[in-house]
Order: sequence, then C-alpha cells, then structure tokens
Amino acid sequence: MQCSWKAVLLLALASIAIQYTAIRTFTAKSFHSCPIPNPVNCSLSQDTDVADRLCDENPTFPYNLSRKTHVLILATTRSGSSFVGQLFNQHFDVFYLFEPLYHVQYTLIPKLTQSKSTTDRRVMLGASRDLLRSLYDCDLYFLENYIKPQPVNHTTDRLFRRGASKALCSPPVCESLGAVDVHLEEGDCVKKCGTLNLTLATESCREHGHVAIKTVRVPEVSDLRALVEDPRLNLKVIQLVRDPRGILASRSETFRDTYRLWRIWDGTGRKPYNLDVTQLTTVCEDFWNSVSTGLNRPPWLKGKYMLVRYEDLARNPMKKTEEIYDFLGIPMDSNVERWIQNNTRGDRSSSKHKYGTVRNSAATAEKWRFRLSYEIVAFTQHACQQVLAQLGYKTAGSEEELKNLSISLVEERDFLPFS
Repeated sequence: MQCSWKAVLLLALASIAIQYTAIRTFTAKSFHSCPIPNPVNCSLSQDTDVADRLCDENPTFPYNLSRKTHVLILATTRSGSSFVGQLFNQHFDVFYLFEPLYHVQYTLIPKLTQSKSTTDRRVMLGASRDLLRSLYDCDLYFLENYIKPQPVNHTTDRLFRRGASKALCSPPVCESLGAVDVHLEEGDCVKKCGTLNLTLATESCREHGHVAIKTVRVPEVSDLRALVEDPRLNLKVIQLVRDPRGILASRSETFRDTYRLWRIWDGTGRKPYNLDVTQLTTVCEDFWNSVSTGLNRPPWLKGKYMLVRYEDLARNPMKKTEEIYDFLGIPMDSNVERWIQNNTRGDRSSSKHKYGTVRNSAATAEKWRFRLSYEIVAFTQHACQQVLAQLGYKTAGSEEELKNLSISLVEERDFLPFS
C-alpha cells in the first residue's frame, strides 16, 4: 500500500518535532561555540583574533570550566540519607539541597506512593533530570515550574524542607538573622527567615564551590547516565544503601499508616492476606539493579560512583566521611568533623524526631534486630536474598541469632570507589 505525499510529509514533520523535543529536554541550556574547555585552545585552526572574539562573545562553555563538584546522594527512604546529607550541608563551601525532586513528584504524580508500579515511578524521571541539571547550574528559578502555588516575584514559602539546607538559612539568603542565630534548628529557620527569595538563593549557590543534592526519588544509578555523561557537569554519585531489614523496621515505625499491615503482622504474628509486599521488594529490586550497574564498572561511571553502606558509616562515621570526601576530591573542613562528633553519640531522647540526625549512630544501625519479629525477618531474608548477599548482609537463622548483638550480620567489605 502506497502512502500519499501528504502522509509522508506529516510523518517527516512529526519526526522532526520529536527529535527537537528530545534535544530541548536534554539541553536545558544551549551549547556555545567555543568547543574546548580551555580558552587557550580556541586558537587552534583559527585566526587568533577571530578565536579570541568568539570566546569573549561566548563566555559560557558546554563544559564545567570551574570544575565545581556536583554531588548526588542516591538513596531510598529511611536509609540514613538525611544523615549523609548533613555531612555535606555542614561544609562551608557546599551548597546543599534536601529533596528538591519532591516538587516534581507531587506536581506530576501527586498520589505516588512506595507501592506504585515501576512504570508510574519513572514517569517523573525526565523532568527530574532536567531539574537536577538546572540546580547544579545554580538555576533555582527552574524550581518555580513545580512549586505550587507559583512563586510571586521569585519568592515562596513552599520549598520542601527549606530548613534542612544551611545555605538557605544563612545570610545573604536569610537577611534577618543575628549573630546568635548562626546554628538554627530546621523549624526556626522558616520562622525567622520568612519567605525564600530564589534570586538570593541562586546567588548563594553560585558563591559556593560545590553543589550537593540528596534524593530518594531516583530508583537507579542508570537513570542518571545522561547527567553523568553531560560534559557541563562534574557529577559524582554517592549511592547509599542499608540492610533492607533495617529499612523495613524504620519505615514501619515512621510511616505508621502506610505500613499498618506490617505492624499488624509484627504484633499478632499473623501475616495479613492483603499485605503489600512491594513496599519491601521494590527496595530490594532497585538496590540490586543499581548496585549491579555500579559494581560492573561501566566506562561512563568511571571516577563517578561510590557505594556506601549505612552500617559502615554508622560504625565509623569519621573514617567513612573522610573516604567520601577523598573520593570527591573536596577537602573536609572542621565544621563537618565537629558535626560528626556532636551528632553520632546521642542518647535515646535525642532521636525522637523521625527525620532527626542526632543519635547514637552505631546503635541505630542495629536497632531493627529488636523491632522486627523473626517471622518478618525470615520473610525479608527470603524475598531479598540476592541483594543481601550482594551487599554483604548475613542472614539470621534463628530468633536467638537475630537478637544476639555479638553476632554481626554485616560482613567486612571494602567497596572501593570506581576510579
């Protein structure tokens, strides 16, 4: 069957439109004419005056000339990501953002939950990558596309967990602070600083040497490949993992309504017939797929990927943090060291807030062994046996072995960064 010339023309136009949309999505900013990251090389194969003029007229290159380090903490909920985020938030030269992809999720898929299908969870990935790309370039105005209600005159009081970012709660972003307000609690930041001026936040971001972002809304490291390979970025991914048994225990206590059936099973010893097991298996599948990619060391991840177990960080926070900063090539300052010393030796009363970071880190990593019944632990071990072995988490063969803290359920493993 032959196609009419009109049909062929329409197909051609549709193809061009699709390609244009794909290019615009990937390139939040247009590439400029000077093709080499070193301006000296602009004179190659060109007249010197022409090359100099070309570089002067196009000062922004499609490369990360400043060599800012862009850090992404890739994690899942209740895996210790808030704690890891603070290891960057406390650094004087790091501009840190806590979960900016929250706004993408709740604009595009407002009812998204942990139990939704993989397809639903990936609907927002394209928009998330575009937003991350803009934020790493300190274009915080791009956030306005997802903040509801829309910011007026680039100001908003709706930025999710604004108080978790030190840079957004300090001068010049917060102009109302006095000398006694240097160390604000998260809730006090919003009260004292008022609405967030995104213009001032953008300027603050540009004044910092590095940008770090924490997210639990990207399933796997392979979803970040376009950003990792983007020559305009110097993106390095810290993938944080935790024993799935510990994640389940923490979620059951923190998200009590969402994990109500798990709590019923834990309390009665009877597994509900309508238990949503994807709340557990999705975590294990994402870990398995993502860690497998990282440990296979594909060329596009070389020098860009580090796997960190929460348990290793909790047991020896100073040593592990030094290793992380060494991988990133950023000097670790005294503010980070002081924060670690003050926030990893807390007592029980210091960890009441579900998103708090002051706690006895070593004890917290093991607490799940006393929160979950052995029946749930055995079920989790069976459902997640592949990823438990992959990450070096041992199984408990009995109730006694589960509760005996002298028996370590974490193998000694040294997950070296891919360099």
